[in-house]
Amino acid sequence: MNEFLRVSFFEMILRATLSFFVLLLLARLLGKKQLSHLTYFNYITGITIGSIAAVICADSETPFLNGFISLVWWSILTILIGYIGLKSSKTRILLDGQPTIVVKQGKILKEALQGTRLNLDDLSMMLREKNVFSIQDVHYAIIEPNGQLSVLKKEYQQAVTKGDMNIPTSSLTYLPSEIISDGQIVKKNLKELNLTEKWVDDELKKNGIKSVREVFYAEIKKDGSLYINK
Repeated sequence: MNEFLRVSFFEMILRATLSFFVLLLLARLLGKKQLSHLTYFNYITGITIGSIAAVICADSETPFLNGFISLVWWSILTILIGYIGLKSSKTRILLDGQPTIVVKQGKILKEALQGTRLNLDDLSMMLREKNVFSIQDVHYAIIEPNGQLSVLKKEYQQAVTKGDMNIPTSSLTYLPSEIISDGQIVKKNLKELNLTEKWVDDELKKNGIKSVREVFYAEIKKDGSLYINK
């Protein structure tokens, strides 16, 4: 009973803290594709890395160094395989798979459904998630490598665009971006938009604002003007 209640408090705090920062660093190194779990491979490797980190934190009988080496090595293997996938299309197909057409020109492909381990109820559910409630409205449906369904509706079901109506459209001068946040200029966004702090000051003065500190939030609009929230 005493053994059960005994807790190595400082050891577990140290393990958890080190594991937290190591996992944070590895997550940055693995990149956004891994974090978004775009494919089954990314999903499995992400879960495994998290499980190893959990063991390091919670299991005092596991030597910290052993767990740390396993965590780092698994991450290196993931990065290595991801790099090989970038360079080799065959490896990429092997790891991630290929998109599978399950509805072609309005007809359900039974063999393709069986190959993806889906039934008609699964397909109907995935279509409803895309706001499609009838197979008759589907021209093409494709199961992506991440398991998501992409749908191309038949022409009579597609939304009308300004191009279809020959309506003139204005060109996008700027991508709406954050310029000021909590009284501070977001210099990274300014640089990407080829704008200067002097330009920001001039725009603020036009709106009767003397200092950036008076602004809680400011965003550049498509036409190049500023939306300002004091």
